Amino acid sequence: MALALGAFIITGRPHVLTDFLLASLHHLLVFGLIAMLVAESVLLRGALDRPTLQRLAGIDMGYGLCAMALIAVGISRVAFGIKGHDFYLHNPWFHAKMGAFVLVGLLSILPTVRFLRWRKALAANPIFLPDAAETARMRTIVRFELILLAAIFVFAAAMARHGGLSL
Repeated sequence: MALALGAFIITGRPHVLTDFLLASLHHLLVFGLIAMLVAESVLLRGALDRPTLQRLAGIDMGYGLCAMALIAVGISRVAFGIKGHDFYLHNPWFHAKMGAFVLVGLLSILPTVRFLRWRKALAANPIFLPDAAETARMRTIVRFELILLAAIFVFAAAMARHGGLSL
């Protein structure tokens, strides 16, 4: 990827390999994000014990890192991709996709804070277990995030066909 990015810097034009690598990495990160949210949803479905709470915190940290990498790669696609930034910035579906992504990010704050609190409470009290109602709320939020990610897929498909899809 460094070679492809170097070709962009030298020529000042997007390179096909750069675009391909960025698109591939973007898709892999999205699937990683989904896998981590599904794992969180499954873990929140059952009884929470010490190992499960620790797993939740670890998965959520991976989720956050994956989301940050996805943002970096997404910005790189806009800046260095073949379609150019005008395609994205003047595409209403891109803005819908970004709005949904921001909403997912905002929604993810509460589960992240809860998982960290639970881990801290577990460190202070080895028999700590979160309230069932609170666990159910976190599960609902995580599942709503998954629904929004499905909407992002629809917005991405519409965005890719912006020229032939009227609003």
